[in-house]
Amino acid sequence: MSALKGHPKGLYLIFATSTAERFSYYGMRAIFILFLTQALLFDKEAAASIYGSYTGLVYLTPLIGGYIADKYWGIRRSVFWGAVMMAVGQFLMFMSASTLDNTNLAHWMMYGGLGFLILGNGCFKPTVSSLVGQLYEPGDRRLDAAYTIFYMGVNVGSFAAPLICGYLGDTGDPHDFKWGFLAAGIMTLFTVVLFETQKNKYLFSPSGEPIGIIPDAKREKEEDKVDHISHPKMDKRTKVRNTLVITILTIALIAFFNYAFEGDWVSIGIFTACIVFPVLILLDGSLTKIERSRIFVIYIVAFFVIFFWAAYEQAGASLTLFASEQTNRDIFGWEMPASWFQSFNPLFVVVLAYIMPGVWGFLNKRKMEPASPTKQAIGLLLLSLGYLFICFGVKDAVPGVKVSMIWLTGLYFIHTMGEIALSPIGLSMVNKLSPLRFASLMMGIWYLSTATANKFAGMLSGLYPEAGKVKSIFGYQIATMYDFFMVFVVMSGVASLILFLLSKKLQKMMHGVE
Repeated sequence: MSALKGHPKGLYLIFATSTAERFSYYGMRAIFILFLTQALLFDKEAAASIYGSYTGLVYLTPLIGGYIADKYWGIRRSVFWGAVMMAVGQFLMFMSASTLDNTNLAHWMMYGGLGFLILGNGCFKPTVSSLVGQLYEPGDRRLDAAYTIFYMGVNVGSFAAPLICGYLGDTGDPHDFKWGFLAAGIMTLFTVVLFETQKNKYLFSPSGEPIGIIPDAKREKEEDKVDHISHPKMDKRTKVRNTLVITILTIALIAFFNYAFEGDWVSIGIFTACIVFPVLILLDGSLTKIERSRIFVIYIVAFFVIFFWAAYEQAGASLTLFASEQTNRDIFGWEMPASWFQSFNPLFVVVLAYIMPGVWGFLNKRKMEPASPTKQAIGLLLLSLGYLFICFGVKDAVPGVKVSMIWLTGLYFIHTMGEIALSPIGLSMVNKLSPLRFASLMMGIWYLSTATANKFAGMLSGLYPEAGKVKSIFGYQIATMYDFFMVFVVMSGVASLILFLLSKKLQKMMHGVE
């Protein structure tokens, strides 16, 4: 397809690097909640909390990693050290699964592995995403297609990972989980080797300059000097005021979330950061009026994206439990591992990601292509429809009788259509709207919404129905799978409607960026 041709060769190096790295993440994620419940013997609610904390922090640390890359390290160094730390994390998970007879040691190894994985993702994730945009000239209309191709690479790894790691680790024997983690660790090492050996060959700007070496903030200063561009600067009084505002805001939010989450410091940290860091960037005195307006668009869309990922990320938690316990996985006498369902989504992504650039290009030629905020709203609507679909499958289900895998498969297919409309387009939007000096940091802010969503997803997973228990949220009682899935139908549907209504206003605030 023509939409997938004519891109810089560096895009395909990033494609391959992301494929290997995502294999690591999704391979571990495919078996993680099963490892917690079957090997480390956590109950479902505690396992969901750990899962939500881990995935939330994975998307929180890109803020820190993005800042370090922009100011000090540069992208290439951040990608390297991020991949190294993730490799260490996977091997610690392997060691945790190898020491199940020593419960205390296995737990500490697991927490140590999660720590390295979280820090490594923080360095890797925002930098490799922002690297895509630097391969193209500003305003290049191929950028949406480029991010879709990049996203295809992400999902090639995501597809293979649950199959391989699930096959090796999800065998019914708790001691076999270690082989799944080992496979994920080996692929992370491959990421390091691939990127380090090929980066100097393919990573160049349209003008032929190497990219990712000089920190973006320093590079923008040099370009501004050449172009005689100056940005407003903060005086000492403004800096003191901003410091005071951020300090008071941080203390107030910590106090509020401490009350709301009763000392859950992971939740407190994620939800506090979700507000403080965006405010901190807005207070930056170097921002022009147009830059600030465009950043507001990113923030508003990111808020609604929280609801998308909170529902979508049930795939690694409640939907995996549903696949394991309440889905008929028998195929001609062979029972498919529950973890394999997590390969359905990336398989659908690879197929649809091949098609969608052509669809957007077709609509663009006819001046019918939706603006980026509208595409995000479409993604949310499709997510709601996916959960509505599975509601039909479980509404009249008799307790103890497993439902057909058609319902879960259909949900993943509809969700994938929503993901393709939302996620790669969101990455492209952030790249186009962000000032260069904040490129990786703003990508970190975008992922911060996903961090918030993942922690929220863990909380919502805790509502998963259990025999003899009736759970509730805002007075809505949840006793069946139908009740549980309807929470996501309503949540994502309402978010979609509101974003549709705001889309035209947001488009104006983008000031010509499409």
